[in-house]
Amino acid sequence: MLNSIIKTKISNLWDMFWAAGTSNPLTALEQISYLLFMRRAEDVGLVEEDSYKWSFYTQCADIDLPKTMSDIFEHLKTINNEHEPFTKAMEGAKFEITKPSLLRAAIDVINDIYEAAEQERNEGQIFQDTLGDFYELILSQTGEAGKNGQFRTPRHIIHFMCELLKPTLEDKICDVTCGTSGFLVGAYQYIISQNSGKEEWQTDTDGFKIRTSANAIKPNSKKAKKLTTGTFYGYDIDTTMIRLGMMNLMMHNIKEPHIKHIDSLSQKFDEEEGNTQYTKILANPPFTGRIDSLDISMILDRVYPPKFDKDGKRQKQNIQSELLFLERIIQLLEIEGKAAVVVPEGVLFGGSNAYKNLREILLKDCLVDAIISLPSGAFKPYTGVKTSILVFTKKGFKNKDFSTQKVWFYELETDGYSLDDNRKKLSDNPLPRAVEFYDNKIDDEAKKERRQHFYVPFGEIEKNDFDLSFNRYKDFDYEEQQYDPPQEILKAILALEVEINNDLQELKDLIGYDEKD
Repeated sequence: MLNSIIKTKISNLWDMFWAAGTSNPLTALEQISYLLFMRRAEDVGLVEEDSYKWSFYTQCADIDLPKTMSDIFEHLKTINNEHEPFTKAMEGAKFEITKPSLLRAAIDVINDIYEAAEQERNEGQIFQDTLGDFYELILSQTGEAGKNGQFRTPRHIIHFMCELLKPTLEDKICDVTCGTSGFLVGAYQYIISQNSGKEEWQTDTDGFKIRTSANAIKPNSKKAKKLTTGTFYGYDIDTTMIRLGMMNLMMHNIKEPHIKHIDSLSQKFDEEEGNTQYTKILANPPFTGRIDSLDISMILDRVYPPKFDKDGKRQKQNIQSELLFLERIIQLLEIEGKAAVVVPEGVLFGGSNAYKNLREILLKDCLVDAIISLPSGAFKPYTGVKTSILVFTKKGFKNKDFSTQKVWFYELETDGYSLDDNRKKLSDNPLPRAVEFYDNKIDDEAKKERRQHFYVPFGEIEKNDFDLSFNRYKDFDYEEQQYDPPQEILKAILALEVEINNDLQELKDLIGYDEKD
């Protein structure tokens, strides 16, 4: 994560953009993201000629730097085929930093960010998402983060979910609400770690074992081509997020990212992507119901059966979008495909028909591998909503019988960071332990007590309206309270009343209060 020095420099840079007339924080974010992309293009081999390399043109003193960098950006926009998603997404994107002093200041900050990232890497934080960190910081400082239920998933939570899902070179991986593509970058970094041949394992700052070279994947091999051109897919409704997500993946050497500008809950999605399926899905859908229910996919008709008036016209409905995102994820998974999804706790125990419908669909169509309860502050400072991670494997579609026969529950009391708005790193690293328990949970069925982790049989879940919340099944210790006899309690109350009356009389005498007045 960005250190305090870099955060201060970015804050100062934002102030400079504001002073230069850029009042929209997303515009500043987009422009600085272009700089991050241009800086990284040299490292990942997207440019070969010296004149297009950051290390060359940013050091030239006798050029029109704003014009030069604008021309280079136009070149980078078209490095892929015109029909490929990246080129399409970058249509209309303009490099608009025209003030030389502002551009020089921005270049200095970009260099500092990459220097800090390299230092973090050397100190053990190999799992990185620099653009995502930068995006989060800018939005947090401008009050935009968390609006409409959208906020970035912390990278240690992303890493944790990748360790649970264990993506491979053979997978086709998707995020249905990808934002800056943090989950896809995380999946890529996990795959790289698992294909680093004989490189020694290192321990990162969150306690995970990781490697970085991917030397077991031969350059220009089928595996390399599959990983960099046919593995990572995402959807988002925000044009800025599409561009950020595309650039983020390309900055991590994904040559052909597939991020599409489309609402993954819409009828248009059915027309264009309805037959697409994935082997792994990682997601943290927005926690908001503010969507146009009239444009909702007709395929997603089990959680919220569509309603029509007497003329056959579809009626508006009050819809919780997180429920529909889960239904869409189940539909998009291929048989035996797996998903790890962050959901608000209410999804697991909500009593309305829609909530019950969703949980019944989940338990019928999927094998629910695990429900991991996250601590309440996991997404601070954006929200204090209690959340859990659902891990499940698709077994069928529109099944009549239940695929899940038991569910494994686990409680994370802390995620290794303080649970306040500052979210400072603590000395404890509980996430690798949780992964170890998840991978080796064979003895939990014999446990008599339900504490931090345990199995619950399907029959018990069914009796509780398919409630899947951790606290519904956890054993709590109840201490019997000892109370004084009622006579003693009444005596104490009367004595307190006398004391209050005496104090009131003393106050009246002090201020000369006369009730006749």
